[in-house]
Amino acid sequence: MQHPLFLLLLAPVAFAIDISEAAAQYQAAAANSTLSQWAHLNATLGGKLAAGTPISAPCFPVVNGKNVTVDSAACAVVQQNYTKPSFRSGFFGAYMLPQWETCQSKGQQCLLDATNTSDPHAWTDYSCQQGSIPPYYIDVRNASDVQTAYAFSLASGVHLSIKNSGHDYKGRSSGADTLSLWTHNLQSIAHNPSFVPAGCAKSVSYNAVTLGSGAYWQQVYDFAELNNITVIGGYHQTIASGGGWVQGGGHSILSPNYGLGIDRVVEFKVVTPDGQYRTANECQNEDLFWALRGGGGSTYGVVLETSQRVEPQLTLQVASISFTQNATNPLPFLKLVTNNALKWGKEGWGGHIGANNLITVNPKLTLAEAQASMQPIVDYVTSLNGSVVIETVPSWNTFFNKYVPSAESAVGVASSLGTRLIPTANFETEAGLEKVYEMLTGFLPHANPYIVVGTPFLYNYKEGTTSATPAWRNSLWHLGLHEIFQFNATTAVKKATYESISGLVQSMRDISPNSGAYFNEGDVYEKDHITSYWGDNYGRLLAIKKKYDPLGLLDCWQCVGSKGASAARFSCYLQE
Repeated sequence: MQHPLFLLLLAPVAFAIDISEAAAQYQAAAANSTLSQWAHLNATLGGKLAAGTPISAPCFPVVNGKNVTVDSAACAVVQQNYTKPSFRSGFFGAYMLPQWETCQSKGQQCLLDATNTSDPHAWTDYSCQQGSIPPYYIDVRNASDVQTAYAFSLASGVHLSIKNSGHDYKGRSSGADTLSLWTHNLQSIAHNPSFVPAGCAKSVSYNAVTLGSGAYWQQVYDFAELNNITVIGGYHQTIASGGGWVQGGGHSILSPNYGLGIDRVVEFKVVTPDGQYRTANECQNEDLFWALRGGGGSTYGVVLETSQRVEPQLTLQVASISFTQNATNPLPFLKLVTNNALKWGKEGWGGHIGANNLITVNPKLTLAEAQASMQPIVDYVTSLNGSVVIETVPSWNTFFNKYVPSAESAVGVASSLGTRLIPTANFETEAGLEKVYEMLTGFLPHANPYIVVGTPFLYNYKEGTTSATPAWRNSLWHLGLHEIFQFNATTAVKKATYESISGLVQSMRDISPNSGAYFNEGDVYEKDHITSYWGDNYGRLLAIKKKYDPLGLLDCWQCVGSKGASAARFSCYLQE
């Protein structure tokens, strides 16, 4: 049996008849809006109003309080693909971290056991509830769709949320009883070697790609390979190019040499909450352009398209090193990593480093130079009978396809993440190095550290051109760690997991008191988040927010201009 909200896809008359049954399941504004409002919205959109249903709903006999017939065939498909990002990204009611599908404060969820998706306890011990999945969404295809959504929100009082690919560590792209704007299907890709931002003189020209906001990085990298160019982007196949990644900062393991995503973007096409479809670049709407380059997604409007500078195809040296971890062997490894960090940074390495592994790339060194650079780590890992590969690859896409899919983070498992930007100054003295090392080893009983060497360490940045925390510009590492909890975790366990991460992140803050954190990957309960994410840029960001969103139509957790944790919009977060 289909969830009754699927009937939203029908013609307006049928929709008006059947929504009365569905509306009874929802208690907030989305349910209490009049039938004529919803019917008119559906008709205005040409049938683009759709039902947001939990991805696991076909497996449950009780969905949103109603007895339904289990769809065994559909359930089997979900079970087989539950932890696959390509499957989740194409389904509106799925997020990469499933706690953001749930209403954590009320214990409402519709999840499978990611460790065994056939485990019947998932659907016998729990019913399927809507949780934080928006009950309705618009499959955005153009600016008019967004403008219509804004008008509806104003008329009805229904809150809005924005979702792209569902890579969200902090629940900003979901929201109980919201109307969601889904930009997933905006997937156009084009290359223009002489791109001139609209309104600029012809002398302002860039070798650039123009990307629909929903274009996945894997699609973009495949396109770039065919066009003999390199696009600086995310480290996952299904992260979307024009959503939160670029608007929040956008790190890459090529960022040490070529900058963050916000350094690469030269134009946005965006529908702002005042209803205007705008082009923002260095020549028009310059304040909005600055705000979109680091102020964060779901804040200043719905971005439909970005244009980003590209590089020629790059030959890369790759170091991929790993060993089997035990209780003690990460300690010498992390000591070597810490002591070599500044040298590697100056040499142009970028990559990811864990407690027992390292994968880095370098576009500047020769193979012989790369081998010499990595020799201390190679010697240690070889002594452990570990795996060592140092090789040359002809392009970024070659590296990406060989190394990234197998190393990507698991999805479908709830995870709490915390991060901090670790300043370069911490690596310039013996005392600083010792503090970094002691911090890393202190994590090990709780969680393995995850070091992203993805700050713009060597990039020639023009001060004041982007709005993310200035700490990006004087940091060597973006350091993180995470802990997971299972589908059947109690509220107490969930709270304890978040609190554990917050406590571990505090040790990062202690050695970097004047630094900041990455908005997209910070602690869900980041202390003094305004200072951490934006620093002195926040005042200007807030003024720009009020200019383009004077009525506060867009709001998200710890975003610029947010109404705060006590707002009804955030009632599903675990709070004191």
